Amino acid sequence: MTESTSDTFVEKAKGVVEEGTGRVKDAAGGLTGDVGMQAEGKADQLAGMARQEFAELYEEGEGKLEQAVLFVQDRPLVSIGIAAAVGLLMGLIFAPRRKAKG
Repeated sequence: MTESTSDTFVEKAKGVVEEGTGRVKDAAGGLTGDVGMQAEGKADQLAGMARQEFAELYEEGEGKLEQAVLFVQDRPLVSIGIAAAVGLLMGLIFAPRRKAKG
């Protein structure tokens, strides 16, 4: 397992633990009538779910980045052409227009 894959796994695990902790706090707050603890539990649940989702999105993004790197390595001239075309297009779109004198 690579370092980034293990980091992603750790983040997912932390998210699961945080979500579980939130569920326990929510249930305990419900049993004791402690609204503050329930709210804290729900916040922990959401934070845990968000951490898990972020880890999954990060993992997907890494895969796309690897695909892009492989494409550039396999087809360097095509990559340069694409970059030049995108740069030219952005220059035409965002460059200030000169007004004709006359």
